[in-house]
Amino acid sequence: MGALLGYARVSTADQDLRLQIEAFKKEGVTKIFKEKVSGAKADRPELHKMLEYAREGDTIIVWKLDRLARSLRQLIEIVDDLNKRGIGFKVLTGAPIDTTSPHGKLVFGIFGALAEFEREQTLERVNAGLAAARAAGRVGGRPTLEEDKIAEIRRRLANQESWSTICQAISISRSTLAKYAKADSAAA
Repeated sequence: MGALLGYARVSTADQDLRLQIEAFKKEGVTKIFKEKVSGAKADRPELHKMLEYAREGDTIIVWKLDRLARSLRQLIEIVDDLNKRGIGFKVLTGAPIDTTSPHGKLVFGIFGALAEFEREQTLERVNAGLAAARAAGRVGGRPTLEEDKIAEIRRRLANQESWSTICQAISISRSTLAKYAKADSAAA
């Protein structure tokens, strides 16, 4: 049997990790990765360290499911990767998940099926909406700028005006300006 690794996370620096750490100690966790950052943040250094540190036969333990992932899709991706690497996953409170047991694998499989169903439903709704828009004569995507605004962008770029000035004068975003500036440089 491998190591038991704990991932403790709270959303703000004011919150306390003590409850999670105590639960890990009772469980026999040998190494705890501690993080004080919102789960919505993509950059969670301690989570990444733990995922890199974990080896085949290890089990990653979280106090509560939402400590590891903020969405079902993200959770499925992480645990699927762990399973491929031979690493178990266990949740101490809330949902009874322990992928090192047949029951836990079943529960997690149901979560995975629900996530896949949700993705397919979303895709179906998007496609139906696009088809309805096309039938009504509308085309999906962002509207393009009028020719006079495109000409003004080209003139201002040729005069080497700053992007901030151009964006403010024409009431466009920097990303819109970048799109037209890139198109012009590619055509040249």
